[in-house]
Amino acid sequence: MLDPFTVWKTFYETTESNLSDTIHETLQKESFAEWLGHFQGGYLQYQQLIQNTTDAYLKQINMPTRDEISNIASLIINLEDKVENLDEKIEDELLNHSTSSEVAKLKTSISKLEKKMDLILTALTKEAESSPKSTFTEKTNDKSS
Repeated sequence: MLDPFTVWKTFYETTESNLSDTIHETLQKESFAEWLGHFQGGYLQYQQLIQNTTDAYLKQINMPTRDEISNIASLIINLEDKVENLDEKIEDELLNHSTSSEVAKLKTSISKLEKKMDLILTALTKEAESSPKSTFTEKTNDKSS
């Protein structure tokens, strides 16, 4: 009995071997390389023609091209980065400015308090030096009455 799979496998192996040799020989020829270079050049020209036609059409109907949209997207991203940097600088400046202004206010308040305390201390010292006995005798007299 004839097995169709064996026949098919034999046919495949023979054909594949012959075809592989032919393709390998063709790829080794310089004429094939030249032909492939011409074909690629033609394809690139066709691709450029399609791109130019598409750009002209989009310009005619007042639509942006892919490159224009890409440029706008990169500009927006750069702008967002700059806004974030400015926002951070403003926050830092506000924090530093408010902190330093608060510290300056506290220093002036403390300075004023120190001056007042010095005045009080000076007044008390003068009062104590001028009449230490009279104060003592007044307190003693007040207690005995």
